[in-house]
Amino acid sequence: MKPYRIIISGGGTGGHIYPAISIANECKRRWPDCEILFVGARDRMEMEKVPAAGFPIKGLWISGLQRSLSLKNIAFPFKVVKSLIDAGRIINNFKPDIAIGTGGYASGPLLFKANQKGIPTLIQEQNSFPGITNKLLSKKVKRICVASKGLERFFPKDKMVMTGNPVRQDLLDITSKKQQAIEFFGLDENKKTLLVLGGSLGARRINQLIDENSVQLLKDVQIIWQCGKFYYETYKAKEQKQLQVKAFLERMDLAYAAADFIISRSGAGTISELCIVGKPVIFIPSPHVAEDHQTKNAQAIVQENAAVMIKESDLEQNFMTLWKGLIQDSQKQETLSKNIKKLALPQATSHIVNEIEQLLNE
Repeated sequence: MKPYRIIISGGGTGGHIYPAISIANECKRRWPDCEILFVGARDRMEMEKVPAAGFPIKGLWISGLQRSLSLKNIAFPFKVVKSLIDAGRIINNFKPDIAIGTGGYASGPLLFKANQKGIPTLIQEQNSFPGITNKLLSKKVKRICVASKGLERFFPKDKMVMTGNPVRQDLLDITSKKQQAIEFFGLDENKKTLLVLGGSLGARRINQLIDENSVQLLKDVQIIWQCGKFYYETYKAKEQKQLQVKAFLERMDLAYAAADFIISRSGAGTISELCIVGKPVIFIPSPHVAEDHQTKNAQAIVQENAAVMIKESDLEQNFMTLWKGLIQDSQKQETLSKNIKKLALPQATSHIVNEIEQLLNE
């Protein structure tokens, strides 16, 4: 049997890229001789992250439609047409057996052309509220892998499969990496560690929060602060012995292994990882997302007594009280850790690739 040829598209943010890479890694594990090609949006982070993960990638000239009036929208129709032509050419040259999309700008043109050409297609939706690309694609794709209940409001129910979100396989054994993590980050093993995550691009309000409260926080913990590439130049001067400032964390497994507490946004992919990691978490949802879905994501975890949530609007008044309440209550820490671990779906990537295998064999 000739090796499978698999084309994968997803990008724009880490929330779309890392699920795509996880799926690719599982495909390679299952079929070592399969050929995998990624397609991304030019000038977006996937053009850097995918080759770093060991896979080839081609770029399309595509970007999102600005929701407000913007001169950038003038080029949008031309970008769509050019991307459709280029996506068709890539598919004709690569001749994939299946096309997979994990959301983001480039997956639209690619899966649209794959559907046109009769190639089996699958999309993976990470969030409780889908993006416009996946909503449009859902009408034609063969299979939709989801991680949240209630998505039949947006997708055809007969195509949906509950799989959970792909997670990095190197997170499954972080408890054994604690000492390695302490050495990697040069941490004091006698002091607790707070890991602050703002997503791949960074979170402005979380960064302000850590900046304003670092003196108080450092009385209790040492900090690994992932401020994001957009904010690194602003905050790198804040680095000191027990406060590490990072644009990006290349070894997320070791960052999670080092952490005793985590402050994070509540994007769907991040939540899936945090459930596996099983550390006490304070969620600060981004208010700047469609349908306020990050708040809904976080509330679902909080309702299981598995995390703490605070809205951006309440940070100034309530954050330090909430923080002190958590750090001084070891019983609460233990309860949150135990409960969030119960929500983990560590086999999500394998389930998604099972669906891919079914489509390949139909």
